[in-house]
Formats: sequence, C-alpha cells, structure tokens
Amino acid sequence: MEVTTSKLVRPCTPIDRACITTATPKSISDQTLAVKTRRKLERLFLETSNQPEQPKWMEYQGIRNWEGLLDPLDGNLRQEIIRYGHFVEAAYQSCDFDPSSITYGMSKYPKKRLLEDSGFSGTGYKVTKNLTATSGIKLPNWITEKARPMRSSWIGYITVCQDRRKIAGIGRRDVVIALRGTATIFEWLENLRANLTPVTGEVTGKEPASMVESGFLSLYTSGVGNVPSLQTLVREEIGRILETYGDEPLSFTFTGHSLGAALATLAAYDIKKTFKNSPLVTVVSFAGPRVGDCRFRRQLEQQGTKILRIVNPNDMITKVPGFVVENNDAAVNFGGWVNKLIEDTQWVYADVGCELRLRNEDTTYRNGFDIATCHDLKTYLQLVNGFVGSRCPLRATARRMMKMEKKIC
Repeated sequence: MEVTTSKLVRPCTPIDRACITTATPKSISDQTLAVKTRRKLERLFLETSNQPEQPKWMEYQGIRNWEGLLDPLDGNLRQEIIRYGHFVEAAYQSCDFDPSSITYGMSKYPKKRLLEDSGFSGTGYKVTKNLTATSGIKLPNWITEKARPMRSSWIGYITVCQDRRKIAGIGRRDVVIALRGTATIFEWLENLRANLTPVTGEVTGKEPASMVESGFLSLYTSGVGNVPSLQTLVREEIGRILETYGDEPLSFTFTGHSLGAALATLAAYDIKKTFKNSPLVTVVSFAGPRVGDCRFRRQLEQQGTKILRIVNPNDMITKVPGFVVENNDAAVNFGGWVNKLIEDTQWVYADVGCELRLRNEDTTYRNGFDIATCHDLKTYLQLVNGFVGSRCPLRATARRMMKMEKKIC
C-alpha cells in the first residue's frame, strides 16, 4: 500500500529537528522558549543559506586550503594533481637536453603541437606561449660569444583550456603555467646562489621587504638582449588572457617540478601582486625547494595565493636551501642582537602553503631508491597515484590485504 503525504503537511526540516531536540514544550513557558529558539535558528539558517556556495572545483584549487582533502587523499584531488603533473611531464618531454644539439635548451616541438608531440594528446588545452628563463650571472670576458646565448633556455609554456566540453566538465576555463626543473649549467649555477635577497619592486613602508632565494629570483627577473625575462613573458600572457576571457570563470594554475616548482611559486606571487583583480591562483608544486622567508610566506597568504606542496619525505631537495627556525614568524620578532644575527645569516627560510606528504614504503622503486629516484617526477606521480593517507598503505597494497582477508574468512 502506497502512503502519500498531504500537501498541507510540511516535511520535517533541520530547524524542526533542532527545535525538537533543544526545546520540547512541557508548559506554556516552555512553548514560548521553543518559539524563540525556533526563530533564532531560522535567522541563523537563512543567514547561512544566503551565502553563495563555492563551486566544487574551487575546493580542489585550494579555496579552503584543501581542508579535509589531503589525509586521506580525496580521489578527485588525486586525479587533478596527476593531471597537472602530466603538464610538467610535457615540459620535460619537449625540452632538448642534448648538449651536442643545435637546439640544446630549446623546445623540440612547435607550439601548436607541443602537447600532442610530447605524448599528451586530447587534453583540450592549447599552448599559447613558450616561456624562457635567463640566468643573471655575469660571465667573465674570456667566455666566447658562442657560449653566451646558453644563458637563456626554454623552461615551459602557458596553455589554456579551449575545449567547451572540458570547460563545462571542470567548471571554468583553466590556464596552466607549466615549468620544468633544472637542465642547463647556468640553471645549476643559479641553484647554488642560495642566500636570501629582497624581492625587487616591493613597497613595504617600515616593514622589511620579503626575501627570496637569489638564484630563483635571478632566473625569474633576468633578461638578455632581445630575450625578455620570464617575468615579462608571464605577465604579458596573463594580461592578454585576462583581457580575452576576463568575463568567464577562470583559474590560473602554476605547476612545476624542482626548480620549476620554485619559479612557479615566484610567478604566482608576482601575478597576484601585478593583477589585483586576478581570479583564483593556485600552485601545484612537485618536489619544490624552499623559496623565501616568513615574510614572503605571509605575503602569499595575505594575497590569497594557494599553494599545494607535494613532498616525498626521502627527497632531500624539499629540505633545502637554508634552514627553517621553528615558529619562524616569532623568530624574526626577537629583539636586539638575536634578531639581527638571525636576519644577517640570510639563510632562514620558511615552508609555504599546504603540504601533501607522501609515503614511499610500498612503491615499486622500494629496492632501488637513491637521491635521484626520490626526486624524480615519475616517482612523485606514482606515489600520488597510490597514496591513501598517512596511516594507510598504498592503494594497491590495501587491495591485496583486503583480498587476503577475504580468503582467510
């Protein structure tokens, strides 16, 4: 027999249930209390319901700092991390690493087919800008002119989602800035310039300027001859994209591995500072080294730049450069000579953003782990793919354990 509900009977709402549990009337005074309680709850409910709900994609881009999504790792976020990792893989695949080649340090593939030729077809994205980084190291006079062009090298690209179905699926037009890790001798030399230096052009008033690693800042801001700096290239293309698609839901995702992760953090900071009305800016950092001090971290937090650092605990690169003082924000506020001593070292860094700390106990590389393997992007993507949580085994191991338990039962 089918039971129907009369249209005159209002279904029980969350407010009704709250009222029932908080005030079940036993007398007239109790009834008055129940009415007052209900009215308060109704006002609270209306205030909450009137607030616009954030689209789901914004959670995966870090609008709430990935709260509740990292441990255990949310399945959709896992897919997003791996997807952005593939854009970085495409940057590695596209770069010519052969020193004997005439295109050494440049992209092997034309811009129009970069993703397809590097093995990542069907993404729905179109590469709109090639990116070049230039070392600011001054060369001695005896270096020949033939060697000087090697100061600049292709380091990545900017790509924009153009497929309408993809845009509808992910909820916005996504712009990805993908940057590879260290490749050329000049990039290695810049990595060694690990002392902190003030961020150029930062207006701070009485507050000391934010400090970042000298080599990373040099690679981001230096240009030579008719080769513009990486900073100029990124600013120009982001400005053009904002003009073209500014009336659409947009997201800027900076992603990189190793040196590329550090430059991605600097570029994201710069874009939020340059374009005050920019949309959500997110950094997905793979095996990234430290970039700046605690003031730099505070600037990132204040401007709303969201950073997700994917870290392999056995990867030494994520533990350099410099050192981190516990409660770094308090450390720089020490008085007198202690404060000055800490600042004068120019080696006190701060970790930024949110950390996804992986575990590699059950990886397929377990019996052959070395420093290079721990740092390799492919290792990171494999670990992300298998990661469940800090207290859980990898997904493949968990499945085997469940099968064994079923057999025993």
